[in-house]
Amino acid sequence: MEVQDHIYQPGVTVRQNSTHFCFYCKEALTVSCEIFDEYSDNKGRKLSLNQDDDGYWHLTVEEDLRGKWYGYRVKHPKKIAATNPYRGELFADPYSKHVTVNTRYDQRAKSFIFHHDYDWEDDQHQFPEDPRDLIIYETHLKDLVAHPSSGSSGEGFYQKFMDPDQQGGIAHLKKLGVNCVEFLPLQKFAVQEPPYGKETDEGFLNSWNPYSENYWGYMTSFFFAPESTYASDKTSKLSGYTTATVSEFKDLVKELHRNGITVLMDVVYNHTSLFDLNPCTHLCSHTYLRYDDKGDLMNRSGTGNEYRSEYPVARKLIIDSLKHWVEEYHIDGFRFDLAALLDRDTWDTIRKEMHKIDPRIVLIAEPWGGYYSPSAFSDHDWASWNDRIRNTIKGSDPLHDRGFIFSEWQRETGRGRLENIFRGTLKDSDGGLYETSAHSLNYLESHDGYTLADFIRIGLNPELHDQVIEKAATFSKLNTTQMQLSKFAALCLFSAQGITMMHAGQEFGRSKIIAESEADDPNSGKIDHNSYQKDNQTNWLNFDILSQNRGLYDFYRGLIEIRLQSPALRKSDPSDLCYDHFDNPLVISLRIDGKSSGDMFDYYVILNANLSDSMKARLPSGSWELLVNKQIASSQAIDILSGIVDVPAKTGCLLRKLRQS
Repeated sequence: MEVQDHIYQPGVTVRQNSTHFCFYCKEALTVSCEIFDEYSDNKGRKLSLNQDDDGYWHLTVEEDLRGKWYGYRVKHPKKIAATNPYRGELFADPYSKHVTVNTRYDQRAKSFIFHHDYDWEDDQHQFPEDPRDLIIYETHLKDLVAHPSSGSSGEGFYQKFMDPDQQGGIAHLKKLGVNCVEFLPLQKFAVQEPPYGKETDEGFLNSWNPYSENYWGYMTSFFFAPESTYASDKTSKLSGYTTATVSEFKDLVKELHRNGITVLMDVVYNHTSLFDLNPCTHLCSHTYLRYDDKGDLMNRSGTGNEYRSEYPVARKLIIDSLKHWVEEYHIDGFRFDLAALLDRDTWDTIRKEMHKIDPRIVLIAEPWGGYYSPSAFSDHDWASWNDRIRNTIKGSDPLHDRGFIFSEWQRETGRGRLENIFRGTLKDSDGGLYETSAHSLNYLESHDGYTLADFIRIGLNPELHDQVIEKAATFSKLNTTQMQLSKFAALCLFSAQGITMMHAGQEFGRSKIIAESEADDPNSGKIDHNSYQKDNQTNWLNFDILSQNRGLYDFYRGLIEIRLQSPALRKSDPSDLCYDHFDNPLVISLRIDGKSSGDMFDYYVILNANLSDSMKARLPSGSWELLVNKQIASSQAIDILSGIVDVPAKTGCLLRKLRQS
């Protein structure tokens, strides 16, 4: 089917003393809209909608209803109604621009009608000219400001993030020097999950999450509304009662842009929220969710409510939502969670519609979910997370499958693949995935899995993976070997062609030790590798650790500054990269000509992953500025070298010289 253009877009349209409601639910028998003067009202004014030939339901009320709340009640055919535990309930609009919710798992959302006059002043998008110019800092909004050590002030977490007199938030991003932040989900999600160990009236039994929380936010409830629990008007019982979250989120984006920082959002369109009164999941599931041939909901997302992106109405919601975030909130790009679960026509439509607005809008896929698809995304001109560099450099498992920095070969890795990851993991070489390095998002750590520092800790001492850490404060301080491998891994990451991403706390060896809490967690005190449900000090960044591991923090600051000043390190033509081969396969020696990237320098990278043997390398002719050695990374020359250099085991160096024209 084709989605026809309508006079009214889905959602609410307010025009000159009239309010129009437009809602799609083709399988419904009847739809009524209930309008409330207050969120807390149990009963409102009920009005019937009329269905058009395309399955859209319409209602025009000759009043300006701004400042009111509303929701829909739907009567379904008996076959559908019989399987819906929420039949007869009030549901918010899937196109809600803002919702008020309670603090329970079901949220009881009501849509709020409002008009928002916001002064963006002279704010401009911070689109990159080339995505490889970005150094992305992936973080949960709250992680950078919730710990007392951040020193953040403000009534809500959007405000705390903007506090200039703090260690966390924007102040930390500026000091570190990154030029892009990627926030974990900020579309409205269900913060709570059902109570642990107790079956709900709807039949949910939470047997897996003793915290009963959804901290990371990968359960989207409303694709157009910002997450309201981070706003200043949140109370113990409600969030989103006012539109503070709308203003404060825009304030945050504006302030990030003012500081030259690109803003990306992690968005979840592959599935919908499961436990709340979610209109896509429980009201219009046959429109928005996939069913298999047996009539069961598909479950490749692992949540049992996979999004039906191939259906035109469902695809339209994705596109309309993305446009809303770009145009209304000035978001500069998106990372798509489990993007392979979206159909390929939707990939193309997203790219086409976003690039109509601006071809520099950043689109990044998490290229799995159902199947592994980095190469396919590259064919469709998308960037995606490159797990191949992650696994090659550090390994996929700190116990059984360690990588290059441990002087080992990850099970899928050989010398050819190792060399290719520094070229951008290109398709024409061993283990290649991408048509261009502009499609390769290089990372060693993300919100998923162990932090890089914990991976190194466990890789060096496997007993730690299941051990209770008695002294967390001292445990976080990196010892000499841990510090050495952390710096070595960082140099490897920042020497690879493509887009660079780091995760919050990676720059100072963050550890995720499961914090004590009221939850009945048998793993309390152990190192965590899946902290999605912990709104506590397991996730919050402790900036006291930064001072403990300042050497690593300063090393990252130096690498960031070098990379931003050195286009040849991130976007050179493959023909400008040349390897010098040594007898030892655990030594990388790479020459990079700066000509194609417009860099005024040429570069030489030497990486020695040998377990204990230092190696001697002869530099190409001329005098070379040493920028990085085993201890220091600096955009200013540490030393001037020529001839033979000595590179200790499990370390590397980066050098440059002015290119001869």
